[in-house]
Amino acid sequence: MDDSDFPEGRRLAMKGFPGPVEGRGMIIDRPTEYLIGLVHELRKLPVETEWVEFKHNRAEPEEIGEYLSALANSATLLGKVNAYLVWGVGNETHDIIGTTFNPMATKVGNEELESWLLRLLDPKINFRFYALEIDAKMVVLLEIGAAFRHPVRFKHQEYIRVGSYKKKLKDYPEKERALWRVFDQVPFERGIVAEHISSENVLKLLDYPAYFDLLELPLPDGRASILDALAKDDLIRCCDAGGWNITNLGAILFAKKLDDFSGLRRKAIRVVHYKGRGRVETLREQVVVNGYANGFEGLIQFIMVLIPTNEVIEQSLRRTVPMFPELAVRELVANALIHQDLFVIGAGAMVEIFDDRMEITNPGEPLVDTERFVDTPPKSRNEAMASLMRRFRICEERGSGIDKVVSEVEYYQLPAPLFEVPDGFTRVVLFAHKPLSGMDKADRVRACYLHACLKRVMRDYLTNASLRKRFGVEEKNKAAVSRYIREAVEEGVIKPFDEDAARKLMKYVPFWA
Repeated sequence: MDDSDFPEGRRLAMKGFPGPVEGRGMIIDRPTEYLIGLVHELRKLPVETEWVEFKHNRAEPEEIGEYLSALANSATLLGKVNAYLVWGVGNETHDIIGTTFNPMATKVGNEELESWLLRLLDPKINFRFYALEIDAKMVVLLEIGAAFRHPVRFKHQEYIRVGSYKKKLKDYPEKERALWRVFDQVPFERGIVAEHISSENVLKLLDYPAYFDLLELPLPDGRASILDALAKDDLIRCCDAGGWNITNLGAILFAKKLDDFSGLRRKAIRVVHYKGRGRVETLREQVVVNGYANGFEGLIQFIMVLIPTNEVIEQSLRRTVPMFPELAVRELVANALIHQDLFVIGAGAMVEIFDDRMEITNPGEPLVDTERFVDTPPKSRNEAMASLMRRFRICEERGSGIDKVVSEVEYYQLPAPLFEVPDGFTRVVLFAHKPLSGMDKADRVRACYLHACLKRVMRDYLTNASLRKRFGVEEKNKAAVSRYIREAVEEGVIKPFDEDAARKLMKYVPFWA
C-alpha cells in the first residue's frame, strides 16, 4: 500500500504531520476515508464516554500514558474492540477545531513519544496514532486496543474511566473485580482483530478455499454461504455497524498474509537456518506469512528442505534421509503453534536449524510439567484453535503427539529430545544422530526416562532388552545397558517395578508411576 492510497496522509506528511504512526498494531491498515468517517461517528456521541476522550491541544506525555491505561481497561470492561483519544475536537461541542499536537515530533527527553509510552506500559498494548486533515484542520486520532489478560498499567499504576473522568483503578474495586471477570472469560482467539469489514474484503483477506479444503468439503455456491460457514466456526462475526468482524482465530489460521493484520504480524512463525552449531552465521531466514492452517503444509515442506540429510545403506542401496523424521517435526511445530501464549506481545513461534540439532520455541511456559509431556493429556491455552486444528488433522486429537515424537526418535535411534522452559518460553530440541559412545550421561538418562514413559503409556515396562533395542545394542553388551539403567535409577527418573524381582526379570517404570 503506497501514499496514493492515503492522499490525506500524504498531504499531512508534507506539512510536517505524520501519516499513520504504529505503536503496536491491532487492526488492518485503515484507509483515510474510513478514519475520517470514524472521527465523525465519534463526534456524534452525545457526551464523552468511558471509551472516548476529546482534546484540543493538551498532549502531556504523562497524561497520554494514563489515558492509554484508562481507555484500554474501560474498552475491555465495556466489550469494545478499541477506545479512542482524539485531538482537535472540542470537548463540549464536538466541533472540529484542529490541533497543533504532532505525535511524531513529540519527544520525552531524547526519546520518541511512542517509544517512551511503550516502555512504561505493562503490558505493551496495541495502540496507533493517525494524523488526519478534516475540514482543512489537523486532527490526531489515537486508536487504543482493549486490554487483555490483566489491567494495563502506566508507570506501575492502573487507571480506569468513570464517566468522562480518569481515575485510579484501585479506588474502584467493583470495576476492578468486573474487569478481572472479563479477562477470565475472553480467550485470545475470541478477540476481534479487524472490524466493520465488507464481505468482499473478508474474502480478500482470508484464504477461505483452504478452510473448505482442510475440512474436505466442496466450496459452497455464493458469497453468503461461504461467509455463513466461516461465521459458524467463529472465524468471522457479524458487525453491529454493518459488515463483518474478523476474529483473531480467523486471521491467525487463515490469513493470506498475516502482515495484513498488524496486531498479528509478530505471530508469524520464523524459520532460521544457521551454519554450524551456533547462531553466528545465518544461511537463510524466512518468516512464514500465511495463517497457521492454510500455511502449515508449506511450512513443513520448507523446513524439511532445510534440514541436513544423512546417507544410509539398506540392502546394498544408498538412500538419503532427513536428519530428523518428518512426523516428529510436524508434531512439534503444530504443538508450538497451538500451545503458545498468544497474549505475549512481540514474540512468535520459531524454528532454528543447526548442523547438529533443531530447536522449536514458542512463547509461554507449558501448562503441563515438561517431565510429564508423554503421559499427561495436553492443556491448551487456545482451545478454539486446538479444536479446529484437530478437525483439520494438523494436530493430534487425543494428545498423543509427544508420544509419536518420542517413538519416532527411538525408531531412528536418535538422542532423546530435550524439553526446556527458558525465561517464559517453551523449547523442544531434536538432536542429530550420534553413536551411543558419543552420548553423555545426561543424554543416556534422558533417553532411559522417555523410553520408560513411552512404555508406561503402552502398559509396558522398560527392560534391559527393550533399552538395548532402543539404543541398537547387541545382547553381548547388555552389561553396558544395565549400567545405563542404573544411572537413570540413581538420578531418580525411573524406579524398579518390583524391587524383589530376579535381576534378569527386573522391570522399570517412570518415577511418577
